[in-house]
Amino acid sequence: MSDKLWIFDTTLRDGEQVPGCQLNTQEKIIVAKALEELGVDIIEAGFPISSPGDFNSVQEISKAVSNPIICALSRAVEKDIEVAAAALKYAKKGRIHTGIGVSPYHIQYKLRSTPEDIIRRGVAAVKFAKRFVEDVEFYAEDAGRSEPDFLYKIIEEVIKAGATVVNIPDTTGYTLPEQYGAIISGLKNNVPNIDKAIIATHCHNDLGMATANTVAGVQHGARQVEVTINGIGERAGNTSMEEVVMAIKCHKSIPVYTNIVTQKIYQTSRLVSKLMNMPVQPNKAIVGRNAFAHSSGIHQDGVLKHRENYEIIDPKEVGVEESSIVLTARSGRAALKHHLDALGVELEGEELREVYEAFLVLADSKRDIGRKDLLELVGKYLDESNFIELEKVSYSSNSSVNAEVTLKIGNETHQASSSGVGPVDAVLKAIETIVKPQVDLEEFLIQAITHGSDDVAKVHMRLIKSDKPYYGFASNQDIVLASAQAFVDALNKIPVKEYATA
Repeated sequence: MSDKLWIFDTTLRDGEQVPGCQLNTQEKIIVAKALEELGVDIIEAGFPISSPGDFNSVQEISKAVSNPIICALSRAVEKDIEVAAAALKYAKKGRIHTGIGVSPYHIQYKLRSTPEDIIRRGVAAVKFAKRFVEDVEFYAEDAGRSEPDFLYKIIEEVIKAGATVVNIPDTTGYTLPEQYGAIISGLKNNVPNIDKAIIATHCHNDLGMATANTVAGVQHGARQVEVTINGIGERAGNTSMEEVVMAIKCHKSIPVYTNIVTQKIYQTSRLVSKLMNMPVQPNKAIVGRNAFAHSSGIHQDGVLKHRENYEIIDPKEVGVEESSIVLTARSGRAALKHHLDALGVELEGEELREVYEAFLVLADSKRDIGRKDLLELVGKYLDESNFIELEKVSYSSNSSVNAEVTLKIGNETHQASSSGVGPVDAVLKAIETIVKPQVDLEEFLIQAITHGSDDVAKVHMRLIKSDKPYYGFASNQDIVLASAQAFVDALNKIPVKEYATA
């Protein structure tokens, strides 16, 4: 039989410790509600003693969500625990998460204490927390580098004191999967009362092994995983929720299940990325924009013949509409034919071979092949296709920012103006008054290519139209112009029938 694996999300506590990713209380509530819809079991909402803002956030999240347990972090200090309990006043189900360092490094150099005193303080903290809530989790900080016998002893004692969950963090991301699994097995085999508490994992990614260590922990008996959306967190980050959940879903031999609604993973990932202003790396497992994209001809042919040749996960399982077959110089005939078929152009045999040879020449000189390029390759020029060309962009800033754009759509020229909170916003709004695609701008990234005040900016945009993604790219020294070009580039990839012109 499968055991339940409890998903403990610490995006709003450990994840929010990333510099520049701080959220206000309202934004935290938005994320907490999304986590509730996702099916997370426990939300670590903050560290209440750390600031009035964190205290208020824990309190307001406790009011806003109903199903998940709301957890508040504290040190093994009575004042911390009292403040955590006060912040959890309105929680339907509250948990205090208290603990102390247990490795020789922490005991000697951070806490300047002794092993005996560390056990005393850990036990006292759990007993004090039990005065306020029944559900108390104890964290043995830096357990990954602790002495096994000492770890067994302190875990035994805090469970005697009333801990319902014991958290075994690999705080520095030091351990290898085999080592971390052995730590969990050691607890199962050497702590006589371990069956009275749930063992939790909390792994950091300093050596890139957070997910592997967490899965190893589960395989050896841990039944709670502490994770974050997109793997965000201190330094190199925490264990990625989506990676652990999908690894377990793919590997039926791991005897656990979760309550995660996996179809909501992608939208939750993008919400956190947007609110925390922290882009997801393109090649990030499960939620990166390239996670289900194929550009190699061998892979494209395999996926088009049978998805499971190169995809172990159906994109729809994580909320991605479909795989992407990206046209590059490495694409094969199968991918080219796939895109031509979508445009209503059917080619076979010698005709397809000739177009493919011309395609390869073009692809070698152009990184991104669009609808216009394909139609021109087969001799169908865009006189009637409503292809959009950006002819002019201008903007000014006085008391407000105003922009004017000129677009050529097919054979017709259109002009429009708009105002916005900034020049990019104003320009994109002006474009939208001419082209009415009703799109959502889901991702907007600006990356510096060169250095200095005359830097070249590379802009990447992801638009969503009818639940499908369309990508736009551009580079220019003028960020506003590059943004407009990328927006138009993405619009040109939307089938003509999907939008109307003014």
